[in-house]
Amino acid sequence: MFVDRVRVHLRAGHGGAGVVAFEKRKGRPRGRPTGGSGGDGGDVIIEANPSMATLLTYRRNPHHQAGHGGHGSGDTRQGRRGEDLILPVPLGTLVYDDAGTLIADLVRPGQRVVVLRGGRGGRGNAALASPQMRAPAIAEQGEYGPEGWFVLELKLMADAALVGFPNAGKSTFISRVSAARPKIADYPFTTLEPSLGVVEVDGREFVLADIPGLIEGAAQGKGLGHEFLRHVERARVLVFLLDPSPLQELPVDAQLEVLVREVESFSPDLAHRPRLVVINKGDLPEAAEARRRVPDAEVVSGLTGEGLTPVLHRIADLVEEAGRSEPQREGYVLHRPVGPGFEIRKEGDVWVVDGVAARRAVRFADLTHPQAARLAARRLARLGVDRALERAGAAPGDPVRIGDLEFEYLADEEEE
Repeated sequence: MFVDRVRVHLRAGHGGAGVVAFEKRKGRPRGRPTGGSGGDGGDVIIEANPSMATLLTYRRNPHHQAGHGGHGSGDTRQGRRGEDLILPVPLGTLVYDDAGTLIADLVRPGQRVVVLRGGRGGRGNAALASPQMRAPAIAEQGEYGPEGWFVLELKLMADAALVGFPNAGKSTFISRVSAARPKIADYPFTTLEPSLGVVEVDGREFVLADIPGLIEGAAQGKGLGHEFLRHVERARVLVFLLDPSPLQELPVDAQLEVLVREVESFSPDLAHRPRLVVINKGDLPEAAEARRRVPDAEVVSGLTGEGLTPVLHRIADLVEEAGRSEPQREGYVLHRPVGPGFEIRKEGDVWVVDGVAARRAVRFADLTHPQAARLAARRLARLGVDRALERAGAAPGDPVRIGDLEFEYLADEEEE
């Protein structure tokens, strides 16, 4: 089963918690702090893999999660880092976030994008020690790994694409000139999924795609062709395959007009791609009339093999010319800048301080501990949260929420 578009739910690993521990010596029940930090959670990475041909595995299982970081322990032992989750996808896969933003276009083997970073591990009391707090009895919690929905969409990577009406003989053509073996039968819409084949002719190679049959209105969603028109977008050369047989309602010149119009309607950029017009089924009596209607077309027979070698050389020539005039597609990975440390909004009567930096400032196991409360207050003050709340109009006694923590705003609290 060929699957070229899926929606997946991904989650990065949680960071491990830091711990509180002290060196124990005879006569000194609490020596220097030795609590280790937690390990970071694993990242979620999507990587282009040439051995993948479809996104079927993600249709069957859309939920994936990276490994969690281990907790710290005494003797300053740090927790292990969570295992990264590497999701292989076919070459030519587009990655979108749930808002529809294109994050990456993965076209080269091994090209990858980190879609979610693992949660940061919490620091143990050994890492929190400072001249102002020589023996901290507090430790940080690990961060939760972020999660979200993403869309994976495949566009086949082919040098040339066969475009034609249903039952025009595209499957027979590609099976004759390559090792691809699509299903072939004598009824419309026999090809329900695109297929790729490597064509070799006299030492020359190119990749040919068989695109399921188009009908008039395909670009607007009519029939099956609109599901696969996007696979034409990456092809450097378009091969319009015309069918002169009585099975087609339109003569070959009208077929060509419809096919060109549908491709151009789907993507105006395709109108400028090199193209080759080929009349298939040249072994039929109707082929002579078809040649008269489209005199510039090549004539072949996918069934008998007549005329195939010259046409394949023509396609190879066009592919090479297009390659010289157009640089190799490098793919695309969006470098998303880190957002602001925090932002403030009001939800009802509550001031909400949201942002990674603000949440990290208060991520202690017990904020009722005086050391944790003082350190959190200093961190928030350094971030400018106090001043931002004041500018936003917060009044003393107003509730403020950061993550799961809620407290009262004290405008006259002395910053430490």
